[in-house]
Amino acid sequence: MSLFGQDRSFLHALPATDRRSLLAEGVRRVYEPGEVMILERDTSAYVLALLSGWSVVSVGTERGSRLILALRGAGEVVGDLAAVDRGPRSASVTALGTVEAVAVSGDRFRRFLAARPHATALIMRQLATRLRSADVERRALASETVLQRLAARLVELTERAGRRADGGTVLELPLPQHDLAAAIGATREAVAKALRLLREQDVVRTANRTVVVLDMPVLVLLAQGRARPGGNPAAASPPGV
Repeated sequence: MSLFGQDRSFLHALPATDRRSLLAEGVRRVYEPGEVMILERDTSAYVLALLSGWSVVSVGTERGSRLILALRGAGEVVGDLAAVDRGPRSASVTALGTVEAVAVSGDRFRRFLAARPHATALIMRQLATRLRSADVERRALASETVLQRLAARLVELTERAGRRADGGTVLELPLPQHDLAAAIGATREAVAKALRLLREQDVVRTANRTVVVLDMPVLVLLAQGRARPGGNPAAASPPGV
């Protein structure tokens, strides 16, 4: 399960001339923290090419809560599915912090892709990657514990957006507990309990909107289901057991 896209983003994978051409097709926009950039079920078709900052992709649930599907950062494009298939928005995109982007109309984006088969291939690969990630996510929701899913998220966030400091790794994305819960399909109470277990075993340290990973090896074992809080990692079960 992954909150992030491919290692190489769409914009960065484009040749420089094509990247400049795409950005020239749109207008620059700045979104403030918490501002909705794209609204689920909306019928708009513009694409946002992200230049800086982080955004959260989420969907609403029948219980009135939300499930976070992904984090998207600089170099990535969001809203491309509606631009390609001209259907309603499949998810909302919200600015996590201040986000700078270029908005390109759906018509212009489709013309850009039609003139550049390699860009179309990149978009198709991006859509395929997101579909595979969704399949893995459904399997994790059905078979893994809250603690295991939380550990996996923290490992991923640490590897992709961590900064070494004070004997641990600080997560640079300030996700509050309710967002962590939304990112693993759990309640805030369940995540708070799991974080308490991790703190008691000195695996993580938490503060307001801050998580510091203190013991990455143990966190990885927990994510793999090969250790339990308080257990000896060396005595963890081998893979597949």
